Amino acid sequence: MDEQKITHISRRTWYRWSFYINIVLFFIAAIAVFLLIVDSYYAGKIAASGSGDDLSQAWIYIARDIAFLSISMALIFFQFFRNLLTIIRRSL
Repeated sequence: MDEQKITHISRRTWYRWSFYINIVLFFIAAIAVFLLIVDSYYAGKIAASGSGDDLSQAWIYIARDIAFLSISMALIFFQFFRNLLTIIRRSL
């Protein structure tokens, strides 16, 4: 069996990649919030007109936006608390 080589990444490189990942996650969260606002507005307009099939499709769009927002916010908070724990450990 071949040995698998694991490349070690320096802390500086890892922190740089983590920073870029956080920026991408913030953009995803911002886009999800924007789409949630727009889709909620259109769902309200559809609900006022009384179209049932279009309203169920609008709710699916809202659920999609909430899913993207919750996943991105969970990853952002995970990164935040992990980095906070690292800072606390270094200061002790």
